[in-house]
Amino acid sequence: MEIEIARLGGDVEKGIESSGAYLIWEDVTVVLPKFGGGKGPTKRLLNGLSGYAEPGRIMAIMGPSGSGKSTLLDTLAGRLSANLVMTGNILLNGKKRRLDHGFVAYVTQEDILMGTLTVRETIQYSAQLRLPSNMSKDEVNEIVNNVIIEMGLEDCAHNLIGNWHLRGISGGEKKRLSIALEIITQPQLLFLDEPTSGLDSASAYFVVQVLKNIACGGRTIICSIHQPSSEVFALFDDLFLLSSGETIYFGEAKLAVEFFGDSGFACPTRRNPADHFLRCINSDFDDVTATLIGSRRINDMKESSSSLIYLPTSECRVRLIQNYKYSSHKLRTKARVRQLANIKDIVFKESGGSQASWLTQLCTLIKRSLKNMSRDFGYYWLRIIVYIILSISVGTVFYDVGTGHNAVIARGACGGFISGFMTFMSIGGFPSFIEEMKIFEKERKSGHYGVGVFILSNFISSFPFLVFMSMSSAAITYSLVKFHPGFFHFLYAAIVLLSSITVVESCMMVVACFVPNFTMGLVVGAGILGIMMASAGFFRLMPDLPKVFWRYPISYVNYMAWGLQGAYKNDLIGLEFDPVMPGEQMKKMKGEEIISSVLGFSWFGLGTSMLEVSSLKSLASESKMFAFWVELVTPGLPSVGYLSYVICELLYRAGVLPCAHPKDSGCRFPLS
Repeated sequence: MEIEIARLGGDVEKGIESSGAYLIWEDVTVVLPKFGGGKGPTKRLLNGLSGYAEPGRIMAIMGPSGSGKSTLLDTLAGRLSANLVMTGNILLNGKKRRLDHGFVAYVTQEDILMGTLTVRETIQYSAQLRLPSNMSKDEVNEIVNNVIIEMGLEDCAHNLIGNWHLRGISGGEKKRLSIALEIITQPQLLFLDEPTSGLDSASAYFVVQVLKNIACGGRTIICSIHQPSSEVFALFDDLFLLSSGETIYFGEAKLAVEFFGDSGFACPTRRNPADHFLRCINSDFDDVTATLIGSRRINDMKESSSSLIYLPTSECRVRLIQNYKYSSHKLRTKARVRQLANIKDIVFKESGGSQASWLTQLCTLIKRSLKNMSRDFGYYWLRIIVYIILSISVGTVFYDVGTGHNAVIARGACGGFISGFMTFMSIGGFPSFIEEMKIFEKERKSGHYGVGVFILSNFISSFPFLVFMSMSSAAITYSLVKFHPGFFHFLYAAIVLLSSITVVESCMMVVACFVPNFTMGLVVGAGILGIMMASAGFFRLMPDLPKVFWRYPISYVNYMAWGLQGAYKNDLIGLEFDPVMPGEQMKKMKGEEIISSVLGFSWFGLGTSMLEVSSLKSLASESKMFAFWVELVTPGLPSVGYLSYVICELLYRAGVLPCAHPKDSGCRFPLS
């Protein structure tokens, strides 16, 4: 065998460039331990695969569904799932190296793009996220223009990509755009997962032709492909044919027809070679064929060994595997792998992913998110319209609620609806969060940016919409219902609503991270908000909640409990309501008494408002203003609100901060 390999060495001696990416893999095996829910046996996904990929060539990994194409591609790209175990050697330029972002690019099968942006904007933002920050604007624009020209996207450069309500570009243009985003940084090694999936033959040919041109520039391209047309198949330089994780053939694509002919499965003259190969090795329909033959539904049955439709493909597959193991193609592969494993002095450009500064990434993501949110009607604009309509409805239902005895219940019901049900509507942003998380996951895997900059940019870009939503809703309800008059009361109510909506938005973002499924995410999000509503103190007063779990700790971390109590105190403190029985002898009920006796809120406990400590009648006092602004953050940050209360109470006890309550107000620290 060694003599035979040495004899074939002359056939595989090819020039090795001084730069580029030479990738080899030897005896690679991938298994799934305890397949079938942790109870079944270990499943072997790939079995002892060996091969190589060279600069200037495009290699196709082909095989039927479930043959291991995507698994092999993920293994070579270093993206194998954590639950899979790999053995074998994968060498890049003769050494084991981590495939850094920038040197290696990966194009997924699904085109994950932001549909509200144009083609040029998408490439422009991607370039700004990854290219060095010290590059001038003209240099970045030149790179963007070159990529657009290289991928043939000039005609659609200013067209929107498209989403559910915006007409966009074609599927072939989306695929070329996905490739364009990955070649901005000029990667030496490019992986593509089924780049022609879902495209017609003409679009598929153009996409592969573009990849061929990229490969001619000295880059190494590896792609998985399902069933290419004959024209597309002719563009491939090398072919890796798989079936159930086994190697059927590896070598030059143009020699595959010869290999099948030597194995007894010659390809007919007018048949697509790719169709012929898959027909020989796809054993999924052997049982169906046998059933049709047995039921005599196939009447033209011929007893001929050359009629592949009647020969079980499992037998064809076994014969092809054995023939390849002892073929000259296998020997050439071994010799070339051995040669490439020993190469040295190859120029290897180290890259650590994005070269843009953190501030540049933040500014770029903010601009991109603002443009996406403003153009996507369903992201915020639709919710703003619904909020305004609902605010008008609530305002007219509770119009001019007044200060009668029944107004106490009406004010409480209105406050509960605003704090509970209106904030609950923010769950409608979950579909947009799902799409945004897909883009984030894809770009984070490619090393575009980190988690922190994404979270901060998303909050900053969404904040103007949340402010407009909260202010408009609060202005409508406050003016129609005629809550406690005063600008600072209105401002407090608006910020409480803003804080609550912000918390719900954040909760749904967290749910989108753990539950990426649309239906399940809505169910989980609604369940979480339902628990918050049940323990907020509206349906059952806070003192009556069971102390175990519901009161401690749920009510203390419940944003709705803090927001609802803050809204009640902001509205009721300082007001007087008519008694139950009208008459001169009956004393009017004060808002402070209603809070403690009717609503059951303690003066210094969960949800304590600094507005209690400082009377709204003396808003001009310094202590009053300090307490007011501290309480603004309480609905969104329960722990901060409680800590503020503790600090303020200590200051009151020490006499550093005087209280503005009169002596007969019932306050434990009255104004002396």
